[in-house]
Amino acid sequence: MKLSSRKREQGRKITLSMTSMIDVVFLLLIFFMTTASFVKTERDLDSAIKVNDKSSSEATDMEPAIVEIVPGGGSFVYRVGGRELMSREELEEVLRGFPNKLDGAFVQVSDEAPFRMAAAAIQACKNADFEAVSYVPLD
Repeated sequence: MKLSSRKREQGRKITLSMTSMIDVVFLLLIFFMTTASFVKTERDLDSAIKVNDKSSSEATDMEPAIVEIVPGGGSFVYRVGGRELMSREELEEVLRGFPNKLDGAFVQVSDEAPFRMAAAAIQACKNADFEAVSYVPLD
């Protein structure tokens, strides 16, 4: 009678087939490539407001609306021209008075300004019926 001993079985090396693991890796690679969204980076996007090349004889008196968010009085304020405004409602009221809404508006924001103020300024420009609003960081 022949009995198998455990010594013989312990000496054998176990080999695994790598083909199934390679298949899984390729399936995951294809999945991630097809579900990834490829978008343009912000620096590659065009500004919503285009500058028209005008000759000096076609110059107009109207300037585009420029809203700046700058530090003032211990907090940040909206500045339009020489006026400093504290609330979004005041800003929207001033922007509604601009006659040149087709040329759009610029929102210039300093780096330290809170994001909510930048978003509120952009929304105020949209509510004041400006055709295009461009975000411009201050240097």
